[in-house]
Amino acid sequence: MNGPENKQTFQPAFGLACCLLGRAESVLLARAAGFGFLVIDMEHGPLGLDALGQAAAAGLAVGLPVFGRVTGPDSPDVARVLDCGAAGVIVPHVDTPRQAAAVARACRFAPIGARALPGPLPALGYRVLPAADLAREAEVGTQVIAMIESAAGLENAAEIAAVPGIDMLMIGSNDLADGLGLRGQLGHPEVAQAFARIAQAAQAAGKGFGVMGLPPALVPELAVALGAGHVVATNDTNLLAEGGAALLRTLEASLADAR
Repeated sequence: MNGPENKQTFQPAFGLACCLLGRAESVLLARAAGFGFLVIDMEHGPLGLDALGQAAAAGLAVGLPVFGRVTGPDSPDVARVLDCGAAGVIVPHVDTPRQAAAVARACRFAPIGARALPGPLPALGYRVLPAADLAREAEVGTQVIAMIESAAGLENAAEIAAVPGIDMLMIGSNDLADGLGLRGQLGHPEVAQAFARIAQAAQAAGKGFGVMGLPPALVPELAVALGAGHVVATNDTNLLAEGGAALLRTLEASLADAR
């Protein structure tokens, strides 16, 4: 946990999730806006591995980490996200340590896991390396992220965080509140307690902590104050819908004032 003297200066990396805009240009737009990382969301929407690969390649070229969110622990794309150049894989709906162990096994090379050895990797500049060197270098910086989004995941958070090969616990805010019977009530005290419990579980295991889906007003309390290193601030769908609506309200108010 960050001490009081650090809370004023600590700032997480803020990310943008893409549910619709999977082109490589999205990486440049996100970087120009100041986001610290991009998530290609393959759970909600039409984007798939092709979009992930294009975005990851662009991210590698310009130095912006691109993560891929798959559909769940049983997704066949868990390790392929890494093979396609993503800086990490975000796995939603991890409810048990057994599921977390299966994810780590798929994503980590032996001896921690059993990830199949690929050919030259985009993350390593497609250099042709001996298998041992490829596996060792590919592990550097790779993030395997388990999302906690249910009452079961909350109950098992400490055991999930302790699984070797898992690097971060990330809360799916809306699904977690929903799973606690508090749909849409992200400001509820029980939701805040759940956030704190998950953050503590991650920190006790020496793992990272991240948050996705919080409204901006709750980010200081439920992300920054709890030591979140990664916060997915919004997604392209909300950014366009909410930003567009705000722009139209501003224009309509300007026209009304001019009449």
